[in-house]
Amino acid sequence: MAATEILIEDVDREAPAPSKDLLRFITAGSVDDGKSTLIGRLLHDARALMEDQIDALARASGRRGFEGLDLSYVTDGLQGEREQGITIDVAYRSFETARRRFIIADTPGHEQYTRNMVTGATNADVAVILVDACKYWLPQSRRHACIADTVGIRHLIVAVNKMDLIGYCQGAFEHIRDEFRDFAARLHFERVVFIPISALKGDMIVERGANLPWYEGPTLLEALEEAEVPGAAYGSDQAPLRLPVQWVSRPGGPGRAGRRGYMGRIVSGSVAAGDEVVILPSGRVTHVEDIETYDGVLARAHAPQSVTVHLEDDVDVARGDMIVAGAQHPVLANAFEATVCWLGSEPMSLRRRRYFVKHGAKTVAAVLSRPRYRLDITTLARDTQAATLALNDIGRVTVRVQEALSWDPYAVNRATGAFIVVDALTNDTVAAGMIEGPAANSEVVPS
Repeated sequence: MAATEILIEDVDREAPAPSKDLLRFITAGSVDDGKSTLIGRLLHDARALMEDQIDALARASGRRGFEGLDLSYVTDGLQGEREQGITIDVAYRSFETARRRFIIADTPGHEQYTRNMVTGATNADVAVILVDACKYWLPQSRRHACIADTVGIRHLIVAVNKMDLIGYCQGAFEHIRDEFRDFAARLHFERVVFIPISALKGDMIVERGANLPWYEGPTLLEALEEAEVPGAAYGSDQAPLRLPVQWVSRPGGPGRAGRRGYMGRIVSGSVAAGDEVVILPSGRVTHVEDIETYDGVLARAHAPQSVTVHLEDDVDVARGDMIVAGAQHPVLANAFEATVCWLGSEPMSLRRRRYFVKHGAKTVAAVLSRPRYRLDITTLARDTQAATLALNDIGRVTVRVQEALSWDPYAVNRATGAFIVVDALTNDTVAAGMIEGPAANSEVVPS
């Protein structure tokens, strides 16, 4: 017992380990560019795989007649993916290094699964676009770069894969790099890094290898460790509070019977007991009485914590409402301009189909206008004559909703500036949208 007590005391005296920031990134690009193999190689070489995982990979690889480890199996877990050798669903994996924690979204390359790529991109800070050095740029690679730009990703890593198949040719790499620089210059990326790699052999993934002596830039892991995390500002005290209400609770118990709490995840900013807040869309002003979490009562909570807020006044707050800072309000309007990625198999209908917009926890009926333009992913030209949007199209539309929504432009706040469009008949998600600003002749409600 004495030894045990001494051990516990020593542990308690240890200084807490410094927290590491979190970077979310996606891998994207065309089919067969090697995205799943890249992630498998990254996790393997960064020693993020357990021994039992490696053993399972070896058995699965042997059954398919693969010599060594087929690292694509790390993320391609569905039977259909392994049988066809493709990625269908978004696969998430996490790992950490001495400098940072990471969450990876391995997204599909097939055109018919573009909607899954959009899902992964909306939560990412960095996009890793793979290019097959043998094929150069394909339409899906350009489409994924456009989607990454559209959803607000500003840091792009272009990994030119399969360099081993072209003899690690410097000229081929530079040709792809120069071609994409011209394409990227017409988008909104703030930083683009080009890296020659071989996911199969491991060159320039974690270790540099010996086959690319002419390349002097970072490895893929180094580039990811050095990337800035733009979403970190959301958790600062200077960011405006945005707390969409997901549920209203009335727990029982001594002293708590009938006391309402408003539950949700803080998507930006922070809130403290005593703060003045405004409930939207009603505009009612009140103060925070206290803040509860699973771990107990907090004096202050920050994004992205999930909390239950109790208010001093007995006000009407419902699911879909938003609790915001008293002096920093979002826009409250019944129409807005938005960039949408159309994900439905049926083209956008202006008259024959009814749509709902789901914004946060709120769902309202909506009408979509004829596109102001449709983006040509090859030339980046805006086709102003487009009559509709079809599968995988990106365009600008006006959205009018039956009930005013509280939102920020997507460029300011991803969480409150994003929405999805749902087909009222089938309940399918048919589009993902990013709010650009108020529409002409929209009713903006003063708050």
